[in-house]
Amino acid sequence: MEIPYQDKSNYLKGLLIVAKIDKQLASQEKEIIREIGEKLGFASDFYEDILKTLLANKYILNDPIKFSNKTIAQSFIEDGLKLAFSDDRITDSEVDWLRDTALANDLDDVWFENTLKEFDISSGIPLNNKNFAIYSILQV
Repeated sequence: MEIPYQDKSNYLKGLLIVAKIDKQLASQEKEIIREIGEKLGFASDFYEDILKTLLANKYILNDPIKFSNKTIAQSFIEDGLKLAFSDDRITDSEVDWLRDTALANDLDDVWFENTLKEFDISSGIPLNNKNFAIYSILQV
């Protein structure tokens, strides 16, 4: 699937929002953002500059992200949950924002809850598992 540039930009922005919401930026979160940012075709200096100032950046607003289609939105929610769980804790704020984004993209709340249940905080999410949902829809 060809992903429009606006969706790629929103995907990266959404991941940055998820990472910022809990007011901490773990090394695992940075690694996931770098990995996906690179696959989406962004220059490393672009997302590295953002990562340096992310927590203080007042211009990255927490508004839900809207994608051009449900497939991209579902992929984003799955990767957003993976990012949120990557630091071995997920906050209500992260879950609420991802739920709001799912609803803004007309994704069913039951789908969101089932997807959320698939992530088990006790098992953690190994970073060597770089099988992000976006990879299944990117044209490489």
